[in-house]
Amino acid sequence: MGAAGPLVRVALSREPVSLDAEAARLAAAASPRGAGSLVVFMGFVKGLVDNKRVDFLEYEAVEDLALAKMREIADWALRQGDVYAVEIVHRVGRLKPGEPTIYVLVVAEPRHLAFRLASEILDRVKREVPVYKLEGREDGEYWILGEHERIPRKK
Repeated sequence: MGAAGPLVRVALSREPVSLDAEAARLAAAASPRGAGSLVVFMGFVKGLVDNKRVDFLEYEAVEDLALAKMREIADWALRQGDVYAVEIVHRVGRLKPGEPTIYVLVVAEPRHLAFRLASEILDRVKREVPVYKLEGREDGEYWILGEHERIPRKK
């Protein structure tokens, strides 16, 4: 892997990430060390859920805990084989349909490892990182628990 060690970045961001810039940065840093594959996952706000129009998703995080847990997940991924870089960026704030919500980038050799880890990282972030989602829809507001459970917000 080389003397420089793996590249890791975890962040909470109110702004979208430039995927072209991040991919170019990671590829330039990892290529000389033998890496040849970068897998990117980007989640975005759905515009329709349960046949109801979604107006927004609002993300709030317990920052210190969220960043620590994201770092723990990234460090775990780095121990899974020839992994050169892991980047996890979760958006916070109010986002509209189509806006990015989370980015997971993994540079690994071989490529199947990068694909597998990107999926596993995403699953762990959704389960373990204290980021809370409020979904505003045409039929009200709902707290989202896990992947699919929605609880109406009481006003």
